[in-house]
Amino acid sequence: MTLYTYPENWRAFKAQIAAQYSGARLKVASSPPAFTFGQTNRTPAFLNNFPLGKVPAYQGDDGFCLFESNAIAHFLSNDALRGATPQAAAQVLQWVSFADSEIIPPASAWVFPTLGIMQFNKQATEQAKEDIKRALSLLNQHLNTRTFLVGERISLADITVACSMLWLYKQVLEPSFRQPYTNVTRWFVTCVNQPQFKAVLGEVKLCEKMAQFDAKKFAEMQPKKETPPKKEKAGKEAAKPQEKKEKKKEEKKPAPEEEMDDCDAVLASEPKTKDPFAHLAKSPFVMDEFKRKYSNEDTLTVAIPHFWENFDREGYSIWYCQYKYPEELTLTFKSCNLITGMFQRLDKLRKNAFASVLLFGTNNDSSISGIWIFRGQDLAFTLSPDWQIDYESYDWRKLDPDSEECKTMVKEYFAWEGEFKHVGKSFNQGKVFK
Repeated sequence: MTLYTYPENWRAFKAQIAAQYSGARLKVASSPPAFTFGQTNRTPAFLNNFPLGKVPAYQGDDGFCLFESNAIAHFLSNDALRGATPQAAAQVLQWVSFADSEIIPPASAWVFPTLGIMQFNKQATEQAKEDIKRALSLLNQHLNTRTFLVGERISLADITVACSMLWLYKQVLEPSFRQPYTNVTRWFVTCVNQPQFKAVLGEVKLCEKMAQFDAKKFAEMQPKKETPPKKEKAGKEAAKPQEKKEKKKEEKKPAPEEEMDDCDAVLASEPKTKDPFAHLAKSPFVMDEFKRKYSNEDTLTVAIPHFWENFDREGYSIWYCQYKYPEELTLTFKSCNLITGMFQRLDKLRKNAFASVLLFGTNNDSSISGIWIFRGQDLAFTLSPDWQIDYESYDWRKLDPDSEECKTMVKEYFAWEGEFKHVGKSFNQGKVFK
């Protein structure tokens, strides 16, 4: 399972902590090369699965996708976290909704200016403080006779509310402000010091002095606008009408309102994407021509002979891959979805790659392996962060195109038939990346 996010995203923390409690194996892609916020989440492959392009975003090995942090955290939780009875489950949902409606809006209005993400507004900040006091009062009263929000153990309610208050306690809830709410602080400190919380959050230090708006930091966080070069002035008379037109155009375009979301402020602009294969010399092997042969004509008598007659050993390489965790493969249709999910995330690689990946065996006793053709002599996944989510789940071995082993594997994997002596299981089904 993979969770896409950027570093220190409190929304993603909810899912990560839930996974710590439930034992779900969760891979977090939050930094290059696995994930680059502002780039990876704007690619067609990512938007195909997550149309809003927002994070956190969850994708299972079977291709199942979720966006919205509360849904992801709920999915990754076990029954104990979700609420063991219908009443407890409803109470958990109550506190999750409370965090979204009563804590996050005022917390954002108060905290974000101190982080340089939003412009300071005195009236909005003062109102936010009053709203936070009201929320803390309610929590303090509820926790007066309780250790946790729902039941006698930590639930998703505690995880969600604590994460929504994380930046409040780290930035602005100084000792004098939090003094009236001792039950809340006791509960919060208890939560963040649980091993499952600490595994995700590390040590959480409560703020000693209320952070204030820093105008300099805010200015540094704003996207820099390129000033267009000034045109040659034909004369004073010609310049004035032009200036008036430009002013009118500027007036017609109101500046977009700043969203109350730290996600939007992490990166200001998207750099242009470079072709990962631009450094390679032109190859005489035309991949698209081979793919047409493979798709439309007989594999054994036409496509494979064409491949070997035209294959460029200098410009392309052949790789064998094998899934590292066959013991985790259960139903064959789920295993096949795992292959499909990987292919979907590699959409931009299609022009410079071809693969035939096969599933062998039966339910609860299967394996996955395949043959890949890449442009260049290196494993192509390392050339772009957009391609690195799945490949580490496989063992990779570069094949010698002139060896009998390579020729046999190409024949069997391309044709989906043969002895497959190295596998030890019968062919079940396959997927082609083209």
